[in-house]
Amino acid sequence: MHFELHTTDPQSKARAGTLHTDHGPIPTPVFMPVGTLGATKAVHPRELRNDIGAPIMLSNTYHLYLRPGTEVLEHAGGLHKFNGWDRPILTDSGGFQVHSLSDIRKITEEGVKFQSHIDGSRHLFTPENVMDTQRSIGADICMAFDECTPWPCELKYATDSMHRTHRWLDRCIARFKETEPKYGHEQVLFPIVQGSTIPELRKQSATYIAEKGAVGNAIGGLSVGEPEEEMYAMAELCCDILPKDRPRYLMGVGTPWNLLENMAVGIDMFDCVMPTRNGRNGMLFTRQGVVNIKNRTWADDHSPLDPDGTCWVDQAYSRAFVRHLFVTNEVLGQQIASLHNLGFYVSLMNEARQQILGGTFSAWKARLLPQLKQRISA
Repeated sequence: MHFELHTTDPQSKARAGTLHTDHGPIPTPVFMPVGTLGATKAVHPRELRNDIGAPIMLSNTYHLYLRPGTEVLEHAGGLHKFNGWDRPILTDSGGFQVHSLSDIRKITEEGVKFQSHIDGSRHLFTPENVMDTQRSIGADICMAFDECTPWPCELKYATDSMHRTHRWLDRCIARFKETEPKYGHEQVLFPIVQGSTIPELRKQSATYIAEKGAVGNAIGGLSVGEPEEEMYAMAELCCDILPKDRPRYLMGVGTPWNLLENMAVGIDMFDCVMPTRNGRNGMLFTRQGVVNIKNRTWADDHSPLDPDGTCWVDQAYSRAFVRHLFVTNEVLGQQIASLHNLGFYVSLMNEARQQILGGTFSAWKARLLPQLKQRISA
């Protein structure tokens, strides 16, 4: 697996590249649809591939470990065979999920003891067994086991947590080197920069991670409640330290405008549940702004769902019909909205890439951002 950097925008730090994997190339910048349990909610893998054109999907170690479990996945031949997705898969190590279980988990130097959110059963995640689990899942890109700090975060806690994440990373790397891929394709490990929104800690962590020489690197612990400007500042600080010839992945971000702003500071890879989660609640992202399709405004609007949309659902269904589906609680409405939003995100990434390659990204972004943030009421 290797990253090929094609060009950098002359007016910003936005980059266009290709991450080459055994399951196919990943053009960057890229948005990774989230399939937490091995499936993107309300969207077929075939739709992800053929209708949306997603080059990679993300799944979650914590959730797949609990259900269906590594034994089932190994018997299937890995997640690619289990869910029928033949393109690359990245797995989040579960650090963020364990962080979110603050009432039923305990962090120690060994790892994290936690209770399952499903049945209350007790488990232990360590850097070593999380690496083993991701090997069993068969992810192309495996994430290091880290601690995601809350925001705001006191300096002492953030410092202790960052150093613990670094020690866990060293154990992850050692375990990864001791083990082999299970299903005949290459697997790589991405470290994660932490340090909350404290610049000095982010510098320390990015420097530590950069020295590991990984194929790619991630930035975690952002988009957890901090102001957007702080997120952008921390992402840029990290990008200025992380190797330029390796992809940079900002975890769990975000809105379409978040993606473009972080792209401008040097981020290459993104993921977020927002397009599908918000879609299931009737929120549609478009070039002209954000639409709440459940509003009565659209009850008799028979124009296309999104006249500028690139996914087939955008022209096939009217706003009135999709609103009707939401008002009557028909699950098809959630499917259409999820397809639209994912299609919009992937299309936005493709367009951004072309703008970067053409040297016009900054001017294009400046024109587009005000439109993306608008709330469309009619």
